[in-house]
Amino acid sequence: MKLIPRLKQSSIQQKFQWVAKPDKYMDSAVKQAPDMFIADIAGEDGYVFVNHPEAMRQIVTSDRHKFFASSKNNDLLRPLVGDNSLILIEGDRHKQRRKLLLPPFHGERMQTYSKLICDLTHNIISQLEPNQPFIARQVTQEISLQVILEAVYGLQDNQRSAELKQRIAKLANIFESTLTSAFLFFPWLQQDLGAWSPWGNFVRQQKAIDEAIYQELATRRTQDNSQRQDILSLMMSAKDEAGEGLKDIELRDELMTLMLAGHETTATAIAWALYWVHRHPEIKTKLEAEIASLGADPAPMEIAKLPYLDAVCKETLRIYPVAMLTFPRVVQEPTELMDYKLETGQVLMGCIYLLHQREDVYPEPLKFKPERFLEREFDPYEFFPFGGGKRRCIGEALAKLEMKLVVATIIAQYDLELIDSKPEVPVRRGVTLAPKTGVRMMFKGKR
Repeated sequence: MKLIPRLKQSSIQQKFQWVAKPDKYMDSAVKQAPDMFIADIAGEDGYVFVNHPEAMRQIVTSDRHKFFASSKNNDLLRPLVGDNSLILIEGDRHKQRRKLLLPPFHGERMQTYSKLICDLTHNIISQLEPNQPFIARQVTQEISLQVILEAVYGLQDNQRSAELKQRIAKLANIFESTLTSAFLFFPWLQQDLGAWSPWGNFVRQQKAIDEAIYQELATRRTQDNSQRQDILSLMMSAKDEAGEGLKDIELRDELMTLMLAGHETTATAIAWALYWVHRHPEIKTKLEAEIASLGADPAPMEIAKLPYLDAVCKETLRIYPVAMLTFPRVVQEPTELMDYKLETGQVLMGCIYLLHQREDVYPEPLKFKPERFLEREFDPYEFFPFGGGKRRCIGEALAKLEMKLVVATIIAQYDLELIDSKPEVPVRRGVTLAPKTGVRMMFKGKR
């Protein structure tokens, strides 16, 4: 068996580069070790970054006695989502919670959410001023947040919804730069030095959101919510096999997870898609023609089935995946992975970014080419934007639906153009990869 390669840079150099320029860190590392390497970015032993499809398959399909999905290596998310989030619970408790939460994100309810997504997109985009510049990611964040508030919370566009939306946006935007993202990676920076300090601001915004959530839960507990279709109502009515529902603290943490992990990632993915489509006019033309082929006023779920639209969204999620890494797995006993020796306690991370950049899987990986998803079908361990196995993203169906419908609605109904001729580059935004400028665009008006 072979030893897993270590990188040449010191642990301190690696950690700072990982936080400051994660894409450059991974691009450099894969040149030293193509399939897997030890990333000295946390703890004494670091993490094992893996990007070979076969290794990814083994990691996510092996039972817990070989590779255990441990939440302790996701501790940097704890301040954001709380101790009771699906992201941070383990074992049987995670299995039961996932089973409880899956139904609201699948089936016929997607039909209800689809019209809501299209309507919200129209409402928000139509408020832009003609011939005025705007930041695409700010607009997509507003759309995604409103989807969360109405589809997840069941809050209509009223004063309470507006206040909560403003609070959530402020909380998420605290970590929009590399500098402030560092607060998640270096716990000694997490000092409340007053409302003016980044962490102090975070604590206060989070407290205000908590008050709003608990007030909403208390109100719902006094009402008959049996006819409501929003995800919060469905979560509150769900019962496990023992007849137990979720406690308020558990509901709070799951709502924070959906708000931050859900709206943040989707907003970024849509902004990237708008960038790529407008960067390549021939792709935009093909997309417009495909949407137009459905005729006037097509049903949202018909739009979502369009193959080229699907390919554009997949290629967007491939080239710069918003989530760079999979859920960590801890080695439970000495074993091997593709002839590499693994020791008990080592932490494995599937590296989605590097997997999606493999030239043996995706020829010309730096080229935005939606056609690759029409020419062949990639297996689940080659295309991995939502993770895999028991830790696959629970909101995947809603996220994909939202991405397709927002992009299609904007492309079919509105004229936008990019302001910058320079290529957009990825930068760290919290634990994700986002466009550096947010994608600067000009709104030309309704088509």
